Amino acid sequence: MTNSNDLDRRAVLALVAGATLAGSMAYAQDATPSDDDMSAPVVEEFSMGNPDAAVTVIEYASFTCPHCKNFHHDVFPDLKANYIDTGKILFIYRPVYFDGPGLWADMVARCGGQERYFGIASMLYERQSDWAHLSSQADVSAALQAIGRLAGLEDDAIIACMQDNELAQALVGAFRENMARDNVQATPTFIINGELNSNMGYATFAQILDEKLAE
Repeated sequence: MTNSNDLDRRAVLALVAGATLAGSMAYAQDATPSDDDMSAPVVEEFSMGNPDAAVTVIEYASFTCPHCKNFHHDVFPDLKANYIDTGKILFIYRPVYFDGPGLWADMVARCGGQERYFGIASMLYERQSDWAHLSSQADVSAALQAIGRLAGLEDDAIIACMQDNELAQALVGAFRENMARDNVQATPTFIINGELNSNMGYATFAQILDEKLAE
């Protein structure tokens, strides 16, 4: 059986929409974008590897998903060493937001920019049990800020990133669009050269990649 967290789309979208507004406002009462600022922020997509590679892997994952944590602990290091770092594939990470903490975690990772995103993402997965299931928003915020500091981010920068309500809304919009277009039903999900794949171990992943690379 494939280990995955099934997505109940209506429940997830309702939860995330509420968490985005209520949670962001809990972090900062003045985070609401101005009425005269009509330009939506650009949602940056984070990737690693060879942009000209013949094989592209897109991972859909949630920072609060335990199976995603296991993948990034057990499978991703070998995938990175053997296929990403060697330039054989382009790897794109697209976050899925099951809940407010998952959204806020992604916003902290984005605070590090392209150079630090994947390093912070790795820390978020490694320390998932320290922050993902805390009972209060304040505790989640404090735990995520601590991870940001460990990654070398300044407190003011972390707080500003977590308070960016306009970006939060744009991220949720991009998440909804990506999920609907690619028919993502669970995490982690992998799209390899346009083909949908569920969670898998390294041996199966490597076999699929080798077959694609040989085409």
